[in-house]
Amino acid sequence: MTSEARARTLGELKASGYKPSTVKEEMRRNLIRRIRAGEPLFPGIYGYEESVVPQLENAILSGQDIIFLGERGQAKSRMIRSLTGLLDDALPIIAGSELNESPFEPITNASARRVAEEGDNLAIEWVSRDRRYGEKLATPDITIADLIGEVDPIKVAEGRYLSDELTIHYGLIPRTNRGIFCINELPDLAERIQVGLLNIMEERDVQIRGYRVRMPLDVLVVASANPEDYTNRGRIITPLKDRYGAQIRTHYPRSVEHEIDIMEQESSAFDDADYKVSVPQYMKEIVAEITRLARRSPDVNQRSGVSVRASIADYESLLANAMRRSIRIGENDVVPRISDLPYVIPTITGKVEFETVEDGKEEQIIEKLIHQAVVAVFNRHFNVVDLEDIVTKFKAGQSVEVGDQMSSNAYVSLMKAVDGLPRAVATLDTGENPALVASAIEFILEGLHLNKRLNKDRVSGRTQYRG
Repeated sequence: MTSEARARTLGELKASGYKPSTVKEEMRRNLIRRIRAGEPLFPGIYGYEESVVPQLENAILSGQDIIFLGERGQAKSRMIRSLTGLLDDALPIIAGSELNESPFEPITNASARRVAEEGDNLAIEWVSRDRRYGEKLATPDITIADLIGEVDPIKVAEGRYLSDELTIHYGLIPRTNRGIFCINELPDLAERIQVGLLNIMEERDVQIRGYRVRMPLDVLVVASANPEDYTNRGRIITPLKDRYGAQIRTHYPRSVEHEIDIMEQESSAFDDADYKVSVPQYMKEIVAEITRLARRSPDVNQRSGVSVRASIADYESLLANAMRRSIRIGENDVVPRISDLPYVIPTITGKVEFETVEDGKEEQIIEKLIHQAVVAVFNRHFNVVDLEDIVTKFKAGQSVEVGDQMSSNAYVSLMKAVDGLPRAVATLDTGENPALVASAIEFILEGLHLNKRLNKDRVSGRTQYRG
């Protein structure tokens, strides 16, 4: 319904043929329409097409409340917020209603009186889908007043009785009536607050200060939790756990390609007209592989997980150092190199939790992960046997120096001096771009070193490769 055609009174709404439906019916209807039309259901979500999304579709089709279980950085909140895309563009409510009440089924006595007194002249207001979503991060200091409501002393002072529902200041959940409400990190909610949440979900009433308000709220309640807290520590009251119809387990990207898609989508982008940023595929793979290796490392606490945000932040740091180099040496092409990788160490160190290690060992652990990532990606792109002509040249006494502040043209001259190197560089689709050539040369030399075909030394802030 267009904004011009939207009803402004209850009479006009009836005449338009509008039929009210519950939130779950509305989302189910829109989901079916999207599936039939082949429209994307959750744009920007990668790697869940065959795992999480089918479970979520089933939960919506069955009208169940949902809890997402997963470690940090698994797009739980993003998935939950994307559910608003299954709501209608706009919803008619009684104008001025605090609780988004339907003019066909008011839930407070005050609104019911307005419908009875004003009839078809009752003013109608339309709320967008964004205004029908509420979210709260569970913390120990949350109160029933925050989620459900509290008696407003000012309203009592105005002369109303405590038994009058008009004295209540409603909390977040009632104000999300006819919408979606999410509680992030549900296990951190105090048990007494969980009981109040259960009452809303099961009994559909509100109990405030001993006064029971019958309130058939129409809310899809969604929650997120870390499985360590949810399943092992017993911090969820059993009746509340039983109330959630669907328990959906999220996961980290299962392929490098999905990790890269997320990195590219979520990383900060700037409009730098004077610089052209190009990132070789192998450099993207290396950044993604560092995170994937960290998720399997015995030196990293796997209970807390390694978020996809680690990949995103590492990618941003890598590009930042490449940009810094281009600015300093006066080049317009921004292309990250292997020598930029040490600059991701401060970033990823703040994104992971280490198992008990000696002070100062964290950097060594990250360096090891970087080396493992580089050699893994190198061996996907090259067979060391095919590069023996390069190794032979170094065994004959050749040595080269590289560094993160060297100009790209210096690498082009270096390449011409090493037999076999131009052919190997060409397989990486660098074209004639000196910055891409520089990145490719560093990748090849480091890959040969990590495969124990070349030696490497640090010389005056640069890296020397030799036979």
